[in-house]
Amino acid sequence: MTPEADGANVLSVRGLSVRFRMRDRAYVRAVTDVSFDLAAGECLALVGESGCGKSVLASALLGLLPGNASVAGSALLGGEGLDLLAADERVLAREVRGRRVGLVPQSPAAHLTPVRTVRSQLAEVVRELTEAPGEGAVAAAAERAAFPLDHLDRYPHELSGGLAQRAATALALVGDAPLLLADEPTTGLDRDLVERTVDELRRHTGDHRALLLITHDLAAAERIADRVAVMYAGRVVEIADASAFFGAPGPRHPYARGLLDALPEREFTPIPGMPPELGALPDGCAFAARCGRVSEACRVLPEFVAGVACHHVGHMDEAEVARA
Repeated sequence: MTPEADGANVLSVRGLSVRFRMRDRAYVRAVTDVSFDLAAGECLALVGESGCGKSVLASALLGLLPGNASVAGSALLGGEGLDLLAADERVLAREVRGRRVGLVPQSPAAHLTPVRTVRSQLAEVVRELTEAPGEGAVAAAAERAAFPLDHLDRYPHELSGGLAQRAATALALVGDAPLLLADEPTTGLDRDLVERTVDELRRHTGDHRALLLITHDLAAAERIADRVAVMYAGRVVEIADASAFFGAPGPRHPYARGLLDALPEREFTPIPGMPPELGALPDGCAFAARCGRVSEACRVLPEFVAGVACHHVGHMDEAEVARA
């Protein structure tokens, strides 16, 4: 798939693929030929079932993959056009993480250092990433993420899940990074905290910052996303405007439609079967074994055309049209 790049893009990913070499010399194709653009002021939600490759993609962008991983493609940051996939560890550590890409992790309590207070951790990051360190800057960093100042001297284990997430968000925002990458930031939170967390992330997406929200929570994606990218078995199978995806006409790929139909507030109908093992993907469409529209055409891998990778797009039956 080859979307056109835009000069205002904060991130332009082309052909990103990640393979893991296993002990038996076999390869696991965790991410395959992913391409997308992310513009300043935009939130792109990358959604899909657990194990589809979303977090591997995030790790690839940050250079945090294990040693048995091989990466292909490009991921250009705006401005100088730095390729995250080609950058060495020195560049990633000194110029990218925190300064160019701010990470809001899946498990904030694990991300925070357990034997240090929130204040000391914020102070260290402020000293490292800003030109005006000091107590005032630490307080400003906390307030920016709505973290209460009277909790700054607490340790991570003394924080609720929501406050731990705010602490992690405060750390991610210190460097004013143009790209904010939130990897499953609502895991383990109740619905009220989910909404408050994603609202806070969205609030910091502005003229000079974009948000890549990686999540399996479709309600969170619907709440704040401008566009939605759906991953299945390591591939992006659909990219759509959020309003069209969650409203009318709805998703075009059968898997994406199945994700929405499985929601309790919709049809509450689960997708049959299980995703394929990434180490044993079929030659054709990876969703074919679970799809009600499967045909002989699905033996061939569908190309990504006009925002979707499916042989049957444009041929919905009357029931699907009515449901859309």
